[in-house]
Amino acid sequence: MNDSSWGTPQTGYWGPSDHGQGWGAAPAGPAYDAHNAQHTRPMPIVPDVPEHGGDQDADRGAARLSGPLFRDEPTRARPLPGEVPQNPEPMPDAPQPAAAPQKKSAGRDLGAAIGVGVGLGVVIVASLFVVKAVFVGVVAVAVVVGLWELTSRLRERKGIKAPLIPLALGGAAMVVAGYVRGAEGAWVAVALTALAVLVWRMAAPPEGYLKDVTAGVFAAFYVPFLATFVAMMLTADDGPWRVLTFLLLTVVSDTGAYAVGWRFGRTKLAPRISPGKTREGLLGAVTFAMVAGALCMQYLIDDGVWWQGLLLGLAVAVSATLGDLGESMIKRDLGIKDMGTLLPGHGGIMDRLDSLLPTAPVVWLLLVIFVGSG
Repeated sequence: MNDSSWGTPQTGYWGPSDHGQGWGAAPAGPAYDAHNAQHTRPMPIVPDVPEHGGDQDADRGAARLSGPLFRDEPTRARPLPGEVPQNPEPMPDAPQPAAAPQKKSAGRDLGAAIGVGVGLGVVIVASLFVVKAVFVGVVAVAVVVGLWELTSRLRERKGIKAPLIPLALGGAAMVVAGYVRGAEGAWVAVALTALAVLVWRMAAPPEGYLKDVTAGVFAAFYVPFLATFVAMMLTADDGPWRVLTFLLLTVVSDTGAYAVGWRFGRTKLAPRISPGKTREGLLGAVTFAMVAGALCMQYLIDDGVWWQGLLLGLAVAVSATLGDLGESMIKRDLGIKDMGTLLPGHGGIMDRLDSLLPTAPVVWLLLVIFVGSG
C-alpha cells in the first residue's frame, strides 16, 4: 500500500506498526505533549486497514479493528462517550424473567357462597325439625322461583313462552299433594298441571304453540315433580332425618367433587358439557358421599345399616353428577353461565337445585327398599 495515498501522516491510538515511525506512530521523547497521553497506551499489532475504509473510519473519528484478536467485538461502531445507542441489541445470554405461576381460581366468590349456603342450611334445618308443614312451604317456594328462572331464560334466549302461571300454581300443588296424598296425589297434580299448560297457551296465537307447551310440560316434570319426592320423604316417621340425609349426601357429594377436582383434577369428565368437571372430582364425590352415607344410615335412619349407606352414597354421587351435567347441558344450549343471580356466589335457585332434583327420587326409592316407607 502506498503511504502517499493517505496524505499527511495521522496520529492517533494505533501504536507502532511495521510502517515505521512516520505512519500512525505516537510522538516520543521530551517533546511529547501531555494532552496526547491518553493515546499512548500500547495496542496489539493489527493488519493494515484496507485503503477504501480509511476515509470512512477517519470521518467517524474511530478505527475499525478486525482480525482474530477482536472476534468478540461488535461489527458496528461503538457510541461515543455520553452518546445513547439508538437501537441497542438485547444481550443473548441475559436470563429472562420466569413467568409468575398462575393460581387456581375457584371461579366464584367463595366467601359469599359459604355465607349463603350456611344461611339456607339454617332456614331449611329449622323449618324441617320445627314444623313439617313449614318445610313443605319452603320447598314449594323454591319450586316456584326455580320455574320462574327456567321459563324466563327460555323466553330470553330461545323465544319459548312456557306459561308460568299454570306451572307455578300446578308446581306448588304437586309438592303439597305429594306430602298429603303421597305418590297418587303427586301424579294427579302432574296430569292436571300439564292439562292447564295446554289450555292456558290456547289464549295466545297458534305460532309456536307446540314448542311452548312442550317446554311447559318439561318444566313441570323437571322442577316440581322431582321436588315432590322430598315432600314424600317427609311423611315417614323419621321423615326429617330422611330429608336431612338426602340433603347432607348431596351437599357432601358436591363438596367432595369440588375439593378433589379443584386440587387434583386433570382428566376431563365431560368437556363438551361441563369443562370444569373431572374424573378425579367424580371419584372425590363418590368417596365423600359413601363415607357420609354409611354414617347417616347407621346413626340417623331408623333400622339403617352402614353398608346400605355405602350403596346410598354411591347412588347419590352418580345422580347428583348427572343432574349437574343435565342442567349444564340446558345452560349451554341457552348460552348462559347461571340460571339467575338471586344467590350470591351460587347463581340462581336452579343452580342449587340441579343436583338435588334428580337425587330426590333416587334417595326416596332406596330408603323405601332398605327400611320401608315407615
